[in-house]
Amino acid sequence: MPIYHTLGSIPRKRHVQFRKPDGKLYYEQLFGTIGFDGMSTLMYQVNRPTMVKEILSERDVNPVIAEEKTIKARLLQGFQIQAEDDYLDSRKALLVNKDIHIGLAAPRKSLRSYFYKNADADEMLFIHEGKGNLRTMLGNIPFEYGDYLIIPRGMIYQIDFETENNRLLFAESFHPIYTPKRYRNWFGQLLEHSPYCERDYILPRDLETHDEHGDFIMKIKKQGRLYEMLYPTHPFDVVGWDGYNFPYGFSIHNFEPITGRIHQPPPVHQTFETSAFVICSFCPRLYDYHPESIPAPYNHSNIDSDEMLYYVDGDFMSRNNIERGHITLHPGGIPHGPAPGAYERSIGQKETAELAVMIDTFRPLSITEEASKIDDGKYYKSWLE
Repeated sequence: MPIYHTLGSIPRKRHVQFRKPDGKLYYEQLFGTIGFDGMSTLMYQVNRPTMVKEILSERDVNPVIAEEKTIKARLLQGFQIQAEDDYLDSRKALLVNKDIHIGLAAPRKSLRSYFYKNADADEMLFIHEGKGNLRTMLGNIPFEYGDYLIIPRGMIYQIDFETENNRLLFAESFHPIYTPKRYRNWFGQLLEHSPYCERDYILPRDLETHDEHGDFIMKIKKQGRLYEMLYPTHPFDVVGWDGYNFPYGFSIHNFEPITGRIHQPPPVHQTFETSAFVICSFCPRLYDYHPESIPAPYNHSNIDSDEMLYYVDGDFMSRNNIERGHITLHPGGIPHGPAPGAYERSIGQKETAELAVMIDTFRPLSITEEASKIDDGKYYKSWLE
């Protein structure tokens, strides 16, 4: 996200002496991406960020694949994912490839007993149910129903939930997550035709600075393994930072739909992008206003991508028998379109109140064992008359 932000205290120049009140130096750390070519943040810490006491354990957390290749359309009953106390244990990867792991989580308790860092992937968390506070080394971000949270790889964080009833859609992206290039000018500013602007971002605030020594458990995901490490100082010891690489939030309710006289193609719903997939938001909007328009989407062939839709709320007009928390997968190689009757009954309708998140991947997705447990097994026949 190319926007400059700063919190706390920083020196006037980069890479110069910055001293504590007692005269000792703060420790400077560059938090960057794509070597030294991508977005970065420069932060100043009370203690050396390189100190590790022990590596306590490691375990394999790669998703277990049930079907590596598939051409069958799926319906996954997402609210059948069982709630678990621990945040990481609650995360169940469902649809995966080398670019992205898509899954659901129902954590009952806050992540407070340890700190977490995903060293492999940017994370997108979509808050379907629940509210709370994302606590990070660069500041805190309050969240609620409908918020996207974008967490850059390598970011240390914890999460506070206000209730035990929490439902999240998550995506681990092995490519940086950006705002779509076509929405930005060559300076990085969001343009007038973008469906949202910089005012809609939920930026980090309330920077926590802890100068504490002890035993702090850090869990780091790296190359499909989860390492449990012991740090001698509190990971949230940043006194100030500035730059472009930091976590942020964005509410799906602030996405302004692009409409037209006739049906608009899916790219008008695009919210985030990578080189390997896009994330889109389907929001309440007016239907097409040509006198002979057909508001329901036309049948289209998924030749170059797999399409995953996560249904959040409302009546999704192109499908039958869809409930909150359902996921549909329309694999590449075959066409899909409105369910029987949806095409016809959309004629004359003026608006929709649907809310959904779509992820289109440019490489095929595999089905995990966790996905097989909640597959209804018959969705691929749902287009039969």
